[in-house]
Amino acid sequence: MTYHHFCHTDPSVTKTASTSFPRGRSLGILLTGFVLPVAAFTAGPAYAQITVTDLQSPYSFVSGQAGREYFISSVNGDPDKADNNGFITKLDANGKIVNLKFIQGGKGDVILHAPKGMALVDQMLYVADLDTLRGFEVATGKSIVAISIPSSSVNGSAQVSLTDVTFDGNGTLYCSDQHANRIYRIDLVSRKASVLIAEPALAGPAGLAVHPKSGHVIVVSWNKGKIFDISPEGSLTELVSNGFFSSRFKNLRGVDFDRWGNMYVSDFTAGKVWRMTWDKRFQVIAEYLPSPGDLGIDRTNNLILVPYESAHAAEMNGLETPSDGKSRQEKRTLADYGFVPPPPKPGAEGAARK
Repeated sequence: MTYHHFCHTDPSVTKTASTSFPRGRSLGILLTGFVLPVAAFTAGPAYAQITVTDLQSPYSFVSGQAGREYFISSVNGDPDKADNNGFITKLDANGKIVNLKFIQGGKGDVILHAPKGMALVDQMLYVADLDTLRGFEVATGKSIVAISIPSSSVNGSAQVSLTDVTFDGNGTLYCSDQHANRIYRIDLVSRKASVLIAEPALAGPAGLAVHPKSGHVIVVSWNKGKIFDISPEGSLTELVSNGFFSSRFKNLRGVDFDRWGNMYVSDFTAGKVWRMTWDKRFQVIAEYLPSPGDLGIDRTNNLILVPYESAHAAEMNGLETPSDGKSRQEKRTLADYGFVPPPPKPGAEGAARK
């Protein structure tokens, strides 16, 4: 079984400024009919599903800007405890593990408690770690910078707990604080943090991504399954919410965009990955997933990257290329996603091929 790969690339966009696998089950339940161990994989991530195991409560999965390396953060314990035992796994261009604990809390001078969301900026990997945004050198894993987020009394607590981080492509990082209902802005030149917005309506802001066209911060809500747009000035707009009679989303964890501007969100509790197209149509592109976390999109290689917290594993899968030829009424099949061959066409004399 072969995954379609589309080689039209735009290396300038990733989740750092940052389209789909089929409906089905995953890991031991078999998303695409088989699970290909990373150790057995030799052809490159564009050609098959890749499963990464031996992780410990993986939270986030991101790709390098050129799609040549990948990083997975593992909380490894209590997500709110400063136990200095979190780690980050590094994969090569083919999805093979280069180093399971490439960056490891407690090893050498590295401090890394409960790493959650990540963002790549040039040769730096920024990691949301409790009340600190930590920066590591991509090539070596060396700790370079630690930016502390100033605490203040929020909801009766002074604790800061960062959830995700994203880069706008212009020198600014944004971090979410799910417990405090805040979005922070960090200037990479001064390395100073400030509050972009503090608003209870954010309802537990979890995943972040910068819209590739508008430059606005897109936020997904954990508590109420909402999706928000926040301007660089801090203006809040609700894009999507659950309806009065139906609840599409439960607990949203991750969000990212493909190079065509389609948005992908992961629903941790419902076990689904959704795609919202540019004209605001929603489609479930995968379901029955074991706790899909802070997903990422590799725009260069057209891949979706999904960590599974409760399964202690992660997957890479090929994505669909949008087509204007498919009508809204015509139901998509797995063939649209590159995982099964299309139905046979009639032969020359009208007989179906066997």
